[in-house]
Amino acid sequence: MSERPAAIVTGAASGIGAAVVEVLRSRGFAIGAVDLAAIDLADVDGADHAVRADVSDAAAVRSAVDEVRERLGPVYAAVSVAGHYAMAPVAEIGADAWRRMLRVHLGGFVNLARACLPDLSAHRGALVAVASELAVGGGDHDAHYAAAKGALLGAVRSLAAEVAPSGVRVNAVAPGPTDTPLLAHDSPWRATEYLETLPLRRLALPREVARCVEYLVCDAGFSAGDVVNVNSGAVI
Repeated sequence: MSERPAAIVTGAASGIGAAVVEVLRSRGFAIGAVDLAAIDLADVDGADHAVRADVSDAAAVRSAVDEVRERLGPVYAAVSVAGHYAMAPVAEIGADAWRRMLRVHLGGFVNLARACLPDLSAHRGALVAVASELAVGGGDHDAHYAAAKGALLGAVRSLAAEVAPSGVRVNAVAPGPTDTPLLAHDSPWRATEYLETLPLRRLALPREVARCVEYLVCDAGFSAGDVVNVNSGAVI
């Protein structure tokens, strides 16, 4: 059992999730890292315990949270980062692809929330979801991803209203394209033509998004149902 308050981060093995682990660790949290990949502590710098789980599986998420709680103690903060990305014209997006996007992004958040809310309510904790600027502005060939992230924002705002009286703060970060392995090297989001349309002319960095998560977890005591847009000025 850790003497530090525990935080759970899904999608912790790489990209934004790994950056969130690092930043929250620096703020004094003991970190329970959850990822679909077969991870161990050596794979996640700063994690105190690692669990492999599919966030779209409610039972698996509940088991992972129970394991983290047993090893590290009650959960004071939970961050839902796990996700995947794909581009396709809407006519080519099959039913399975639609369902998978919703199961991972919306379902992953809901599963984490339901598993952690008893602890978060007891300790007036924080729950943060990583959404996307595409949930706000949409995107060409991004219908299923944008729809899933839009549904996620609806769940965040609704849950925030529901649990705020118990002292739990539920918020979201909506990053624009971020320099992570999720974006292929030939992704149109990395193209110079796209970057030149952004006021800051560059992709966000994982640590910059993680700092916004840190703010919502540690410092934003008056925030409930808010969305922090960190997207190089793509959505203003």
